[in-house]
Amino acid sequence: MTKKVLVTEKLAQAGLDRLAEKGLQVDVKLKMSTDELIEAIPDYDALVVRSATHVTREVIAAASKLRIIARAGVGVDNVDVEAATEAGIIVCNAPTSNIVSAAEQTMCLMLACARNTAQANASMHAGEWSRGKFCGSELYEKTLAIFGLGRIGGLVAERARAFGMHLVGYDPYCSPERAEQLGVALYDNMEELLPLADFITVHLPKTDETIGMFGPEQYAAMKDGVILVNVARGGIYNVDSLADFLAAGKIGAAGIDVFEDEPCTQSPLHEFPNAILTPHLGAYTYEAQRRAGVQIADYIAAGLEGSVVPTALNMAPVPPEVMDAVGPYVPACQMMGSMLAQLGGEVPKRLSLTASGKAAPADATILMAGTLQGLLSYKNLATVVTPVNAEAVARRHGIRVDTGAHASAGAYSSSVTVVADGREIGCTLSGEDQHVRLISLLGYKVDIAPGPQALIFQYEDRPGRVGTIGSILGDAGINITTMQIVNDPEAGQAIVYMNIEGELDDSVLAKLRENLEDLKNLWYVKL
Repeated sequence: MTKKVLVTEKLAQAGLDRLAEKGLQVDVKLKMSTDELIEAIPDYDALVVRSATHVTREVIAAASKLRIIARAGVGVDNVDVEAATEAGIIVCNAPTSNIVSAAEQTMCLMLACARNTAQANASMHAGEWSRGKFCGSELYEKTLAIFGLGRIGGLVAERARAFGMHLVGYDPYCSPERAEQLGVALYDNMEELLPLADFITVHLPKTDETIGMFGPEQYAAMKDGVILVNVARGGIYNVDSLADFLAAGKIGAAGIDVFEDEPCTQSPLHEFPNAILTPHLGAYTYEAQRRAGVQIADYIAAGLEGSVVPTALNMAPVPPEVMDAVGPYVPACQMMGSMLAQLGGEVPKRLSLTASGKAAPADATILMAGTLQGLLSYKNLATVVTPVNAEAVARRHGIRVDTGAHASAGAYSSSVTVVADGREIGCTLSGEDQHVRLISLLGYKVDIAPGPQALIFQYEDRPGRVGTIGSILGDAGINITTMQIVNDPEAGQAIVYMNIEGELDDSVLAKLRENLEDLKNLWYVKL
């Protein structure tokens, strides 16, 4: 039976043609409401969207045949990826389709702001010849600060270098080797970087950390007359305070292509002629639209055939024989990656993974991809890791990865162990529901199911420690749900893994540190 694809937003004709070439039936139904989509979706095997269609949990629940959701672009904020994963539906995108277009739009806005191009154009159309009002600035030998040195930030660096600009950057996840390759002087904190820049451009994902990342304090620290550009995600610059600093002349100009709420027809920036505003044109070129359409068509065909989809966001498109052996361990590896990120603080230089027992014969690439996803997404939710790009992602972040296998998992039928710069975590799956259990932690043998939040203590083993911990947590209204204590008599050390319930703040952690003598480590882990 011919498989059916529903396209709810405009897709380049080349993409529609490619779908037809693959033998798929394509129905284009634009501007569907959520209710209309819920009614229609049961008939379709694949869904193609852009940014306007909201693929909610309710839509996914109604999609009885759906096997793949494809976003013809980069961001998937409008797709409930968790619900799709639970339903076994692949979610993919076309993350490289528009990177050149976005980089060029960044340079376009930088130049327009520097040379007063939009204002001069408006003056000419008004019948004026006011050359004296529009004296601009060169990019040559100016300092450009790039926040985010991923694919688009890297392309901007290459182009800005061709203009003779001095490049500085901030990206906690960029390796020094990559920054050096791009010709960017990498800084560890924003405070040192902000006063240096004549131009600032952001190429960051939309996360809790990046929304409002630039506000009054950051604007005040910038060089007088600085030019700001945003072709990434709306909300990274606090628009209200940006308008205040434009009005005061502290910020010379701003080129803004993206907004928190789109379409945006009114904002505090609209009254300023030196705020160059464009309606989300970063990816909107003929080339990018065609590229996205063709890529998405190929990914849909691969997903419906059961092949690997290179940009799958939820790791679903893996051959059945691999999924049977290691598939249940993927969320466990994501959990271990997240935990290692919280235990170590920094992105590790080396990451190794060993699959043992029944998990040993299978390709461990998917497990490493899951581990990297958990590790990198703890603070950078936009990082997408699949078995196809795991090695490249690791290399980009300066991580050396390797995998191994052991025929025996000891007392367990199977297990997976991950080591990041010497910090080790191991887990197994238990019961019919394949629940995750930690079986090793930092060299200690444990056996406990991790909860949503936990405290991990490492201290000199002495009587009364657990009582002190319990009293402090009890006074703060924190409930201990499960706990395990493991001793190392030779070292005189003990480790405590404690699942907890309740809101735990920094003051409680500080009190624990103050009252526990010879405390070696204390970690608060959220999973």
